[in-house]
Amino acid sequence: MNTSAPDTPTDVDGAALVDALFRLLRLKTTPVAMKLFERVDDMLAVPKIRRPSGAIHTADQIVGQAARLGFTVGITADDLVGPQCGAVLGLAPQDEAWLRGEPFVGVWFATPADAAAHQRAMHCVPHGRYHAMAVSPLNTGRLSDPDIALVYANPAQMILLINGLQWAGYRKLEWGAVGESACADSWGRALATGEPSLALPCFPERRYGGVADDELLLALKPAQLAQAVAGVERLARNGLRYPIPPYGVQMDVRAGMQRSYGDKKA
Repeated sequence: MNTSAPDTPTDVDGAALVDALFRLLRLKTTPVAMKLFERVDDMLAVPKIRRPSGAIHTADQIVGQAARLGFTVGITADDLVGPQCGAVLGLAPQDEAWLRGEPFVGVWFATPADAAAHQRAMHCVPHGRYHAMAVSPLNTGRLSDPDIALVYANPAQMILLINGLQWAGYRKLEWGAVGESACADSWGRALATGEPSLALPCFPERRYGGVADDELLLALKPAQLAQAVAGVERLARNGLRYPIPPYGVQMDVRAGMQRSYGDKKA
C-alpha cells in the first residue's frame, strides 16, 4: 500500500484544457478536478459546493455527479458508505480491520488471505492529514489548484492522450490493476504518488458511478494533463488524430505509411 503524500499541484487553465480535449478527442464525458482539504471549512467555502445532505454515497457516485451532471460536490468520510472509499482518499484509516478486507471474502475474493492481499495492494492517501474532498468539472475553475484531473475516454482516445503525454520528455508508463476498488489505481495512485495513473474502472464504478462500458480513466496532475494536451495538438498536426480512420486490413500499407513517415524508416 503506497503511503506517499500528494505532490504540490500547479494551477492551469482548466477551461482551455477541456475545450482542447473536446476538440481534439471528442470526449463524451466532462473531465473532473479533484482536491483534498485539510479543513472541512475550506471545502465548504468552494463556490457553488453541493453536499450530500444526509444521503450516503460511494466516492464513484460523487465523481460521477461532477463528470456526468456537472455538479461541484464536497464530502467528508461521513458521507461515504463504509471505509473503503474513504481509505483510498485518506479520509478513513487504513487500520488492521480495514486491511483484513473481511467484507470482500466470498464476494470478490476466495479466501481471507486473498482479500487481505488485495487491501495491501491498493494505493491510498495516508490517513490523518485530509478531512474533506471536493470534485468539480475541470472547466468551471471552482477548485483552485486541484490536486488531480480525471479524464474518462475510450481506448482510442486514451492512447492518443498517452501518446501526447509521451511526445516530449518520453518515458515508459506502467500501471497495475488492483481489480475491485479500481479507484485505487486511478485517483488513489495519482494522489498518493503524483504519477499519471490509468485504470480499468471496476464494477462499482460502472454500477454506481455511471462509467460507460467503453470508458477508461486517467488520473493525473493538471500540469501533466496540460503537457498531454500540448502533445496531442502536435500529433494532430502530424495527421495522427481522433477519430482514427481504419486503413483496411487487406490494403497495401505503403501509401498510409508514406503519409505518416515520408522517407523515414518506421
